[in-house]
Amino acid sequence: METRYLPNDKAYQRMNTAEMRENFLVEGLFLPGELKLLYADVDRAIVGSAVPLETPLILKGSIQEMATEIFAERREVGAINVGSTGTIEVDGESFKLEHGDALYIGKGSVDIKFSSDDSSAPAEYYLLSFPAHAAYPTKLIKNSEGEVEELGQAGSANMRRITKLIHPGALDTCQIVMGITSLGSGQVWNTMPPHLHPRRMEIYMYYDLEQDQRVFHLMGKPDEIRTLTMKNKQAVISPSWSMHSAAGTSNYTFIWGMGGENQAFTDMDFIDMETLR
Repeated sequence: METRYLPNDKAYQRMNTAEMRENFLVEGLFLPGELKLLYADVDRAIVGSAVPLETPLILKGSIQEMATEIFAERREVGAINVGSTGTIEVDGESFKLEHGDALYIGKGSVDIKFSSDDSSAPAEYYLLSFPAHAAYPTKLIKNSEGEVEELGQAGSANMRRITKLIHPGALDTCQIVMGITSLGSGQVWNTMPPHLHPRRMEIYMYYDLEQDQRVFHLMGKPDEIRTLTMKNKQAVISPSWSMHSAAGTSNYTFIWGMGGENQAFTDMDFIDMETLR
């Protein structure tokens, strides 16, 4: 597991492009046959991916980074499948995830295994984890059962469909909230005007991008904005002090995942466009 210590809201302002990418961009996800994890000191978030082929992948802890060999001993986990159909087994119980489905894995779960129905078209699990103070039941949330909200206007090129999967109202969690936002054809903006929510941090994972397309992720303080150019299936860490918005060279989809003091989706401090620099 990679461990990363992120800069604060002053240090990032002195960074060049390479330094910004080194600190905030998460690359190398969704490698066939591999489970990859990154531990960030911001809210002790862990982000990663699992792409099982013929052999299941097992989620284990790390004594060095987590002081335990059981990954979920003091953590909860959210998994969303962005690939083909697969199964996650948690302590002997199997949960089948089709494309877009989510699984919440509660604190105290010991044996967690990821598998694919077809290794030639594997499942691709996006993973997010935060520390947990209570044990809630593991639960499958089908994409078709998610709470859907349509936002934006075509004239602003930001019509988007938000599907809330792991969120209050669907199930109980300690911190984690996750969902999927999809932009329609010809739509390129998300979350404009941008917003802050100092009570929680967020990680975005962009996907459904063609190889030659890009997303330009905007972050930082409103009067000191920085841009990260991102490819398909890359993630970006957004600390609580950072705004977050993006525009793409085509439409795209992203998974948003949050952890912190507040789980309310509407907890956003919108930024006055006049302050953007």
